[in-house]
Amino acid sequence: MEAHFESNPLIDRLPKHLKQFIKPQDYDDYTPINQAVWRYVMRKNVDYLSKVAHESYLEGLKKTGLEIDNIPNMYGMNRILKEIGWAAVAVDGFIPPNAFMEFQAYNVLVIASDIRQLEHIEYTPAPDIIHEGAGHAPIIANPEYAEYLRRFGEIGCKAISSARDYEMYEAIRLLSILKEAEDTPEEDIKKAEEQVDFLQNNMGELSEMAQIRNLHWWTVEYGLIGTVENPKIYGAGLLSSIGESAWCMTDEVTKIPYDISAINQSFDITKPQPQLYVTPDFAHLSLVLEEFANSMALRTGGLSGIKKLIDSKSLGTIELSTGIQISGLFTNVIENEGKPVYVQTTGKTALSYREKELVGHGTEYHAEGFGSPIGKLKGINLAIEDMSPRDLRAYDIYEAEKVTLEFEGDIIVSGEIITGSRNLQGEILLIKFKNCTVTHKDTVLFQPEWGIYDMVVGKKVISAFSGAADVNSFDMITHVPSSKTIKAKKSPEKEELEGLYLNIRNLRDGKQVVLSAEKTFEILKNNHPKDWLLSLEIAELCDSTNNAELFNQVLIHLEKVKQARPEIAHLISGGLELFMEKVIL
Repeated sequence: MEAHFESNPLIDRLPKHLKQFIKPQDYDDYTPINQAVWRYVMRKNVDYLSKVAHESYLEGLKKTGLEIDNIPNMYGMNRILKEIGWAAVAVDGFIPPNAFMEFQAYNVLVIASDIRQLEHIEYTPAPDIIHEGAGHAPIIANPEYAEYLRRFGEIGCKAISSARDYEMYEAIRLLSILKEAEDTPEEDIKKAEEQVDFLQNNMGELSEMAQIRNLHWWTVEYGLIGTVENPKIYGAGLLSSIGESAWCMTDEVTKIPYDISAINQSFDITKPQPQLYVTPDFAHLSLVLEEFANSMALRTGGLSGIKKLIDSKSLGTIELSTGIQISGLFTNVIENEGKPVYVQTTGKTALSYREKELVGHGTEYHAEGFGSPIGKLKGINLAIEDMSPRDLRAYDIYEAEKVTLEFEGDIIVSGEIITGSRNLQGEILLIKFKNCTVTHKDTVLFQPEWGIYDMVVGKKVISAFSGAADVNSFDMITHVPSSKTIKAKKSPEKEELEGLYLNIRNLRDGKQVVLSAEKTFEILKNNHPKDWLLSLEIAELCDSTNNAELFNQVLIHLEKVKQARPEIAHLISGGLELFMEKVIL
């Protein structure tokens, strides 16, 4: 059964290419064991994090409507998040970094609606509703941090990727899925780990996207705040990990003052982090973000920005000094004295101004690519965009005139001007020619039989960024991940255990049940001796109802489970501490 989707104005205004990642949250898919996992983690977190998390965490839990005992319903969350100017959508595991950040730019939190298996209750490499819902959501109730997150998304989604970045995304997504799934063969995990290791060691120079992902990881996911000597937790990865939130506070983890150098600190998503960065306050996060943004092609443009787009082998945009924007797959740039003098795209291209596609210059018209000179005319200090009507007339840049324009770098445009387009300031954005030839030295770049030639005008490239200027120019609903999340397996044994969990949950909620607590425990002990979480829930129920006899039986059983499974002994002790003032073990 598909859950009813209660939207939110913020979700309604998302572009189609982001909506393709949204999936319905089918609340009925959550099993009683899933609910018990959520409850255990949340109770442990609230108990522990009240001492070590930033004060915004507990305040945010209340503001965002997250319940301790129940996995949140996404659509109920949306009604509450609306009050703090945010929304939430469900997605299937990891989505591409650009898309993830663009959601943030729209004040929309993406939540992987699956939940970790009981076997991975302390930590999972796969994004899940505990990580996203209980980790990210509470902190965005802090207005200063929420604005940092939005601004991060706004800048991050413009970061230019390398061709290897998408390979890395797919490799990490697959590894996280395999590690979270039940009974994955070790050889499959090893193969996926080897691929991630190979890519991490062969990424070459870090792209803008790789660098800003590092900033995201060391702040939004694994950030500490305060002083190196006395930090508090605010990163969602730590807030949602009952194991790592405790470990990160020990001297085993190196604490480093947060600064721009974090852009070059890589991370391994499948392992606890050996070092963490500490920001003095949320305002400092924004300062570092702006410092990094100042180094991005988004703000520096130029030849290096175009080259980054060519290397990315993906859709990108350059903006010229007049404000005209070219969006497409950039494949070539001709340079002269360190400056771009001609730029070329291949395939569908669109021209825009202020993120709005120019009428008649969409991908259907420029279906085969686009090329244009950039810069000044040779020997003339005055750029075309700065020429007055009198100047334009003097240089024969005038409708119906035949003209030869020689640009710096030996780019020559020769043809008959049909017309031109101007921006709101009166600067010429584009000149349209017929019978036109464009050459660079002995190379012909455009010839008359190809049709009308459109030449953009701009003395320099002021910006280069990932994606299209106008998101409606291109069909970007194309994402098909190479791997899908793997649902938990069902078996008669598992279904019986789920029924026992549900029985205890109903007893706790005062609902009618088929089995008593005693009978439930008897079946659990005989048929599912390795399970520990339900025994904890039975012990808690007995403690609250003063059922001392069953309580003692459960404690004896839990002691046996601890001895048989020493790797989860601390989880049992930690669960008992939640409702017992003193535990003698």
